[in-house]
Amino acid sequence: MTRSDIGQALALRLYAAESAIDAALIQTARLAAYLPEARAEAYLSAVTGQKAFEDTAQSVLALSEARGHIVRTHGRLAALARALGLDALAVGPVDKPEDEPPIGGGTTGLICSKTPVSRKPEAC
Repeated sequence: MTRSDIGQALALRLYAAESAIDAALIQTARLAAYLPEARAEAYLSAVTGQKAFEDTAQSVLALSEARGHIVRTHGRLAALARALGLDALAVGPVDKPEDEPPIGGGTTGLICSKTPVSRKPEAC
């Protein structure tokens, strides 16, 4: 297995981890948003379930922090890939906030030096 192959496999796993954290954050935030509504619909006192509200809010915070960590991991791995001269540049949604103009129009795929955008890792 070449360094490029390893880099591509690592990039795919990184994108999967980022997506999993985002999905968990979305679902936990939806739960947090529904808790007060459920309490009100059930005609329960405002003190009922307060600890559950607080714990759910802490879960959202923890997932937000995890997201920050994985974003920093992404940046560090991207810098390492550039330092090693690896061809693979991105996996997943390729537009980044600093891209001016956007390079992929929100396209999801793998970008490498051999092809513009591909959904197939073997294209690189």
